[in-house]
Amino acid sequence: MPVTKVAVLDDYQDAALQMADWSILDGQVELTIFQDHVSEPDAVAERLAPFDVICAMRERTPLRRPLLERLPNLKLIVSTAMRNASIDLAAAKEFGIAVCGTGYRSHGAAELTWALIMAAAKFIPEECASVRSGGWQTKVGKDLKGATLGIVGLGRLGATVAKYAHAFDMNVIAWSTNLTQEKATEHGARLVSKEQLFRDADMITLHLVLSERTRGIVGAAEFALMKPTAWLVNTSRGPLVDEAALIDVLSRKAIAGAALDVFDTEPLPPNHPLRSLPNALVTPHIGFVTEETYRIFYQDTVEAIRAWLNGRPVRQIN
Repeated sequence: MPVTKVAVLDDYQDAALQMADWSILDGQVELTIFQDHVSEPDAVAERLAPFDVICAMRERTPLRRPLLERLPNLKLIVSTAMRNASIDLAAAKEFGIAVCGTGYRSHGAAELTWALIMAAAKFIPEECASVRSGGWQTKVGKDLKGATLGIVGLGRLGATVAKYAHAFDMNVIAWSTNLTQEKATEHGARLVSKEQLFRDADMITLHLVLSERTRGIVGAAEFALMKPTAWLVNTSRGPLVDEAALIDVLSRKAIAGAALDVFDTEPLPPNHPLRSLPNALVTPHIGFVTEETYRIFYQDTVEAIRAWLNGRPVRQIN
């Protein structure tokens, strides 16, 4: 009986083997770990063509129809978490490829959001760089107590961030298309219009699911409303923000800055302006990159592969 070939994609931190016991699959699978990211379509297709199983880390490598139709050996995709907009589920079903997901912990993104807010308010990257280069104090930090946090999207993550804000005695305002005053009040926020949120907030943080309705929901019009001292924070999805408009407003220093963990293209191209703009505080999409979350991701991945090999049901993404 041939051994099943399994590919683990985009394991940037070389964490897959540390976070789960893959030995339970010994003798059944031939495991290949890819730490690098490949995006050129022909290169991706050539790399993945031999594999029966692909383990995808979130949306790092899109698995859409043009690629799937070039992978005749592929029988199973295991995606970390239960939502992955970069997998063409209809094409996978047509080609007889099962798609399953894993458990997930969402608190990491909320924690990183607060870390970015703190880093921006206290100029932590600049002051750290100053100390490392032999200098000392260079900036005057901003007070969070009494400042206004504007939350765009008051779902699970947005509500968690609101809780953090109250611990710092911030005023919280919120807006989203379907947000009600009752829901806002439940989380200690004041419901305002989109325009008022962008006018009044000192920090604005985005917590929306990316869809055609929310794509580009923050653009030039919203940036024009912001205070010159205000920051935009995005740990959700890059395309929620019109990137060209963001680069323009940062280049003109029309707002204080943007703290970003997500981008239109990931990894961010080496010469991308957001890598060098001094008022862009950027991290490499690490909101979900935590030990607890990774252990769940990879342990569930191993269990899903074992279940599938033994003909047992898997947690399919529909």
